[in-house]
Amino acid sequence: MQRRQFASALLALGAMPLAAGAQPSFSSKPIRIMVPFGPGGVADLTVRIVAQKMTELLGGQPIIVDNKPGAGGVVAAEQVVRAAPDGLTLLLMSNANAVAEGLFKSLSYNAAKDFAPISTLGYFDLAVLVPQDSPIRSLQDLVAQAKARPGKLNIGTINMGSTQHLAAELLKTTLGIDVQIVPFNGSPAVLNALRGKQVDAAVEILAPVMAQVSGKVLRALAVMGDKRAPGLPQVPTVAESDPVAKGFSVASWNALAAPAKTPQSVIARLNQAANAALALPDVKQRLQGLGVEARGSTAEQQAALLESEIQRWGAVIQRAGIPKQ
Repeated sequence: MQRRQFASALLALGAMPLAAGAQPSFSSKPIRIMVPFGPGGVADLTVRIVAQKMTELLGGQPIIVDNKPGAGGVVAAEQVVRAAPDGLTLLLMSNANAVAEGLFKSLSYNAAKDFAPISTLGYFDLAVLVPQDSPIRSLQDLVAQAKARPGKLNIGTINMGSTQHLAAELLKTTLGIDVQIVPFNGSPAVLNALRGKQVDAAVEILAPVMAQVSGKVLRALAVMGDKRAPGLPQVPTVAESDPVAKGFSVASWNALAAPAKTPQSVIARLNQAANAALALPDVKQRLQGLGVEARGSTAEQQAALLESEIQRWGAVIQRAGIPKQ
């Protein structure tokens, strides 16, 4: 069944010619994907899995993953903005690009205008966590304790302006609770503080802490997306946990984008290759093992997602009084 799906994807891609001017360079030179994170993380592993299949689907087209961490994704984004619009230099875009629009005083690019969206790749959950032996057994308990002791509870996250930090700020305002959001320099520091009872709870991406949840070191009170995590079907969403949080949904996501003015024929072929790769059962299974839901999109859907995320996180940053960098 999988072999037939792969063959069908190849046939569909072969039926889509590139623009005459783009064909030679696109087929003879490697595609380079700039990844604004270090190697080995969820985003890096996600794009490597998808890129491997895209290489096969594009008839052996080499794809190189180039890690360019730093400055909230700005370093990688700037390299892609300056690249030729030929489909050979791509950006692994994420909600960090949307956050950057509201977090930095000035950027050398506009995320919504200077990139040509290709497709989303995947979504991964965030969770509200406590130590396993915490007296806080549910999100309702957290809300009750916060209201009984205003300003006394601490929620740990990674760096100020990160997805985790802003998700915690959004949770705070949505639930109407007075808690302190405490940013740490990286996930290990957050988890050490949580296990050491220096903070009462934490907001973190679920995938890297799944082993500690499964091993009964940490407890997940709620996941922050619009549906329960496949690996934790017993854990409710934030929206399920409190009536005032109806419609609450926060998930981290990754996508591919090219420089603006990249020919539509090139975008279309890359979009089809990415979606065909994401539809393969082994890709879905490997991504699920990372805690990632494989989910492609049209270029238009990705553009709409980016625009909505820029607006949402810009409003969260403003409400939280986070100073622009």
